[in-house]
Amino acid sequence: MEPFVRNASEGAPELYGLKAWESQLPLVRVGFTGRGGGVSSAPYNSFNLALHVGDKPDDVLENRSRLTAALGFAQDAWTCGEQVHGIRVACVRAEDKGRGLRQRENAFQATDGLVTDVPGILLTSFYADCVPLYFMDPVKKVVGLAHAGWKGTVGLIAEEVVRVMEQEYGSLRSEIRAAIGPSIGGCCYEVDEAVMGRVREVMAQLDEQDGALEAVAAPSETEGRSMLNLKELNRIIMIKAGILPMNIECTSWCTSCHDDAFFSYRKHQGVTGRMASWIGLKER
Repeated sequence: MEPFVRNASEGAPELYGLKAWESQLPLVRVGFTGRGGGVSSAPYNSFNLALHVGDKPDDVLENRSRLTAALGFAQDAWTCGEQVHGIRVACVRAEDKGRGLRQRENAFQATDGLVTDVPGILLTSFYADCVPLYFMDPVKKVVGLAHAGWKGTVGLIAEEVVRVMEQEYGSLRSEIRAAIGPSIGGCCYEVDEAVMGRVREVMAQLDEQDGALEAVAAPSETEGRSMLNLKELNRIIMIKAGILPMNIECTSWCTSCHDDAFFSYRKHQGVTGRMASWIGLKER
């Protein structure tokens, strides 16, 4: 069953909520945005949530306000990083609330992962084919996000988030829940041999056998290229990091196949908006 459930009414933000987690921890709000229900003009139409793509800043801020309002958070709860396809994970403290809301310059710089245990903060990150990774410890009440393109994936950003949760918040790996959200699928993500070389290195580092490699990559119709399943690769990395397989949710949504519902960098040759992942703990 698809874990990310679409919920949209006419004129409202298009949201894909991870409802199973909200039942496990009632104060958590977690999910992913679609491209509908905002105010941005083409080619960012309509619910673009990123400031770095060339959209009008006022339209982006209005879209962010619509999302926080729909989730029951104050607008200044919005907190984000300046993503660079790296593996740095920042711990978000109470005084960090609102970083990156209005200006990119005060976001967490060179940061692709965020973790917090502070209620009232909404962690966010941005996507147009890359893989959104979600983390929750329902015991310690810690939540996290990571942005994983192929570079972040082979850099093991999923493992880094788990390490930070364990080291900084005392989370037990066996109690952490993880989820893999809407992103480009192995059906559409064609990569060259340079990328596949890094993937093979990671699979060897993880001590995975050839059968596992076949699960994350298939031959492309184009000679010398492969179809890469980043979702499955991240799932394997999560398991190797100590997350129990039964505690991992994985979407079936492909952002390239469903570019009517999602922005897709590859499908639109780089000129498009960005969805947002979000996770936060509501204040009582």
